[in-house]
Amino acid sequence: MSAHAVVRQVLPVPADVAFDVVHDYPNRLRWDTLLRAAYTVGGAAPDRGVDAVCRARWTLGGLTFRTRYVTFRRPDLAAVTLTSRSPFFAAWAASMRHRDLEGGRSEVVYTLTFTGAPAPLSRVVEAVAVRAFRWETGRRLRALAAHLAGSAPAAPTGQG
Repeated sequence: MSAHAVVRQVLPVPADVAFDVVHDYPNRLRWDTLLRAAYTVGGAAPDRGVDAVCRARWTLGGLTFRTRYVTFRRPDLAAVTLTSRSPFFAAWAASMRHRDLEGGRSEVVYTLTFTGAPAPLSRVVEAVAVRAFRWETGRRLRALAAHLAGSAPAAPTGQG
């Protein structure tokens, strides 16, 4: 078995701007509600084959995930897979797909697929984790939208 979740969020900036902010590890903690640490291994620029480490806040379990970018196609798609061992996941992968909308906005679609562990408890782990991931991912993407709204350039007023 495996679990699957999809969360969407409209963002107030074009896809390329949102993509760059999401993968800006030195500034990630300015908006990401899940994390207490986020960095790429060796300070490498995010790209296919680069590993990243994300540590959840203690109030959210404090787990550390080491992932590897399996796709990095600016400005529309990035995908990672879990490379570190986890007590709760036998496999874990996620992607973020960005697309432009009218009016200088964009949509981000976060897709998550994982298999719970240990095997005898996988259905229970998956049921709990998919709810938690949906909730927290929605919260994270709303925080990203608010962050981008606060840092987006002001729209022209038409006065001159």
